[in-house]
Amino acid sequence: MSKYIVAAAALAAAASGKVFFHEDFANRDAWVDSTTRDDFGKLVISSGDFYGDKAINQGLKTSQDARFYSSSVKLTEPVTNEGKDFVVSLSVKHEQGLDCGGGYIKLLPTFDQKKFNGDSEYFLMFGPDQCGSSRRVHAIINYKGENHLWKKEPRYPDDKLTHVYTLRITPENKYEMYIDQELKESGSLEEDWKLLPAQKIDDPEDKKPADWIDQAEIDDPEDKKPEDWDTEPEQIADPEAKKPEDWDDVEDGEWETPMVPNPKHKGDWRARRIPNPAYKGQWSPKQIANPKYEADDKLYMIRKPIEYVGIDIWQVKSGSIFDNIIIGDNLEEVNAIVDSTWKATKDAEKKAQEATETKDAPAEEAKDEDL
Repeated sequence: MSKYIVAAAALAAAASGKVFFHEDFANRDAWVDSTTRDDFGKLVISSGDFYGDKAINQGLKTSQDARFYSSSVKLTEPVTNEGKDFVVSLSVKHEQGLDCGGGYIKLLPTFDQKKFNGDSEYFLMFGPDQCGSSRRVHAIINYKGENHLWKKEPRYPDDKLTHVYTLRITPENKYEMYIDQELKESGSLEEDWKLLPAQKIDDPEDKKPADWIDQAEIDDPEDKKPEDWDTEPEQIADPEAKKPEDWDDVEDGEWETPMVPNPKHKGDWRARRIPNPAYKGQWSPKQIANPKYEADDKLYMIRKPIEYVGIDIWQVKSGSIFDNIIIGDNLEEVNAIVDSTWKATKDAEKKAQEATETKDAPAEEAKDEDL
């Protein structure tokens, strides 16, 4: 079935809202590669080594190891979201087994596509990323010219199948993040990103009183050191040691019994600890309103219209396939496309992967035997 027919059927199924952009990678004709360096990796159209449906699962694949990739596409119309939901979704298949690299996209305002690089301004960076043991879904939001990291670090599925990542941002300054259409995280933009200064700060004029007691425990004044506590030495001569029969005092010197820890030695004596009756708790300055804090009921809003989608990543091991990048203002409508693409092919894709692994297994075993 044509990918265009699938997309059209999905759009017809949704009753409201709008899909501003849907990239299904039937080709990559509209994508423009950056020229800011001459050794960028090549992004190619591919369905991968296994798939549920070759046409539907066709996407943009990283094809060279240890490379940066930088390419972007212009939207058919600028996207803003004042007073309405903003939804972005993408699918990524790390067929190679991602070890160090990105699988995210960037949503950008107007810019020169040929000059696309890591410093290019963007509104949102969203998708999976791995570096060492850190495996997380990124959602970095640009607010007033600064990029703000998501405080949460949800992990993405650690396998080689296609997975869908969807972020919904609402006019109530709330958000929801889904993986494979299952809600994984939700909350407040203000609480989960450091977009605004803290509402309260320490009062710089408030000083710790000189008589403040913040020592929680003290030595028990009633606890006394036993009179026989330190009568035993820390080490004693080893009672099991014997002078070797061939020891020559003239040549070897006078034999000395080796020392060993004394099991009767009790160590340094310390009085037992008891709660301090004068303890007032840990002191902290009182909180006052932060003069730099200014509420913003439009944290959710795109300040500069989104006009481009970009892929700007580094990968040590190539093989990731990007597909079905969707931007809309209605979660149900976006999910209708996800239903007709990822959901319609995920079971077949898994069976194809299992068949590929079964087919490859005898070859790997034969290779091991040759070694």
